[in-house]
Amino acid sequence: MPTRNWGLLRGRPKTTSIFRSEVMSLIQLYIPSDVARFTVSQLGEMGLVQFRDLNGDVSAFQRSFVNDVRRFDEIERKLRYLHKQIELNDVDVYEFMDEEFVGSSRGPRDIDDMEERINAHESRVLKLTAAYKNLQLNQLELIENKYVLEEVSSLFTEISGRQGGVGGQSGRGHASGSGRGQDAAPLLTRADTSSRRSIGSLDAARVGDLEADIGVGGMGRDINVGFIAGVISRDRIATLERVLWRSLRGNMFLNYVDIEDPINDPNMEEPVYKSAFIVFAHGASLRDRATKIAESLGATLYQVDNSAERRQEDLIDTMSRLDDMQHILENNSVARINELTSVSEQINTWYTVVRKEKAIYHTLNLFNYDANRNCLIAEGWSATNDIPAIQSALHLATEDAGSNVPTVLQELRTTKEPPTFIRTNKFTDGFQNIVDAYGVPKAGEVNPGLFTCITFPFLFALMFGDLGHGFLMTLCAALLCIYEKKLAWLAKDESMRMFYTGRYIVLLMGIFSMFTGLLYNDIFSRALGIFASGWAWPTDKGGEGITVEATKLSHVYPIGIDPAWHHASNSLLFTNSYKMK
Repeated sequence: MPTRNWGLLRGRPKTTSIFRSEVMSLIQLYIPSDVARFTVSQLGEMGLVQFRDLNGDVSAFQRSFVNDVRRFDEIERKLRYLHKQIELNDVDVYEFMDEEFVGSSRGPRDIDDMEERINAHESRVLKLTAAYKNLQLNQLELIENKYVLEEVSSLFTEISGRQGGVGGQSGRGHASGSGRGQDAAPLLTRADTSSRRSIGSLDAARVGDLEADIGVGGMGRDINVGFIAGVISRDRIATLERVLWRSLRGNMFLNYVDIEDPINDPNMEEPVYKSAFIVFAHGASLRDRATKIAESLGATLYQVDNSAERRQEDLIDTMSRLDDMQHILENNSVARINELTSVSEQINTWYTVVRKEKAIYHTLNLFNYDANRNCLIAEGWSATNDIPAIQSALHLATEDAGSNVPTVLQELRTTKEPPTFIRTNKFTDGFQNIVDAYGVPKAGEVNPGLFTCITFPFLFALMFGDLGHGFLMTLCAALLCIYEKKLAWLAKDESMRMFYTGRYIVLLMGIFSMFTGLLYNDIFSRALGIFASGWAWPTDKGGEGITVEATKLSHVYPIGIDPAWHHASNSLLFTNSYKMK
C-alpha cells in the first residue's frame, strides 16, 4: 500500500481557510525548569499547540509532577465540598469571575494564597457544620425527652385517677391479702383514649399500696414493678409490641402514643414520625430484657424519675434548654450562611483557576526532563501560521517568570501524519461540529464543513418550509446573534446551551425555511394567495361526496405552488413529489 508523504503538504499556501485543514508543523521546545509552568500557562491560554506524550512508557504515578496534580485534586475536592454546602444551605452562587486573576499568569505565591484561603474557609465550615450537627443531636434528645416526660406524666395521672376510683368503691384505704377481687383492676385498657394505645395489663394487687406509691410515681414496692420509657420510629412500634409480648410471655404492659409532628433527625435525610412508649414489667430481669429488645429495634431510652414533682421539674428544665438550643442553632446557622456567602463570591474563580493549574501540570507530565540541562523537552503540533504567535507567548512567559534564559523553539522535519486542524469562527463552528460528529477529514483533504453551511439548513428547509414559522425562527436567531454578548449567560444553561451555540445554524435554517415556504405557498400551514390563481373552481360545488374538477385558466401562478392545490384531494401526493424534486 503506498504511503503518503506528508512533507509535500508543506508546499501548500499557508493561508487560513475552512476549505482545507491548516498546514501543521512539528515543533520542539527546550523549556527551562523555572519557566515551564509559565510557558504552559501562556500556551494553554492561546490554545495553539497540541503536545505529544513523550512519557508513554511511564505510569501516571511515576511522572515528575504527580504530587502537584494530587495537590490540586485535593483543593478541587475542598471546593466540591464547599459547593455542596452552598447548595444544601440555599446560598446563591455569584456569577462573578475575576478575569484578571483567571487570565493572567499566576505565580506560586498567588496559588499558595488561594489555597490558604480555601483551607481556612473549609476548616471554618467543617467546624460550624459539625457543631450544628451536634447541636441538632442534642436538640433531638431534648425533644424526645420532652415527649417521653409528657407521656409518662399523663399516664401516671390517669393511673392515679383510676386507682383512686377503685379505692373509693372498696371503701378502704388499704387492701390486704393477695386475692383478685374488687381490689384488682387493670392500670389502663385499650378503650381509655383515642390517642393512646396499650397492650397487656398489670393487676393492682394492693390498691392501698399503689395509691401511696403512685403519689410519688412508683408502681408498688411489694410487687416490684418498674418501667422503661423512650421513643421509637412509628413503623417499628408494632414489631416492638409483638416481640415484647412473646419474649416476656405477657408479663408486661406497653403503652404508647404517636407524636403528631415529624422529628428532624440529623442522621436521616427526611423528617421521621416517631412514637413515645412506656413499658411496665415485673422484676429487674424482665426490665433488662425489655431494654435490650427496645434498643435492638432502634429505640432511644430515657431516664424518667419516679417522683411526679421531679418529672415536672425535668419537663420545665427540658423546655428551657430547648429554647436556649434553638437560639444557639439560629446563631450557628447565620454564621455558617455568612461564611458560605463569602465563599460563593469567589468559588467560580477558584474552580476555574484550580482546573487550569491541574491541566498545566498534566501537560508538564507529558514532557521529558533533562537533568543535565535542567530543562524540560516538549514536542507538539501547531499550525505553521501560528509559530510567530507561539514565539511571542514564549517571550512573555520568560518575562513573567523573571528569568533571563529563554525557551528555545525549533521546527522538526517529519514524515508523521499531522493532526487535522480546521480553523473556525463563531459562524462556522456549529457547522464544523456537525461534520466532526460523523468524521474528521484527514490533513490535506477537502473539508465538508464549508458545504454544510449551505446544504444543512437548505435540506432542513425542504422539510420544514413554512413562511410564518421560518420567520419566527429567523427572528429568534437574529436576536441571539445581535445580542450575543448580553445573552452569553444562556450558554451556561443546559437546556439553552445548544440553541445559543447553534444560533447561526438556526438563523440560516429560518431564512431558508422562509424561502421554501414562499415556494410552497405555505404560511402557518395555510395557503397564501398573493397573486391570482391559475385554476378556477366551479361555482356549483355539488353535494357531499361528489368530486369536482378545477378549470385551467390562461395564466399561471407567478411564484411557487398555486394556492388552488391546497384544496385538491391529491394535494399531498403533488406536494410530496414537488418537494422531492
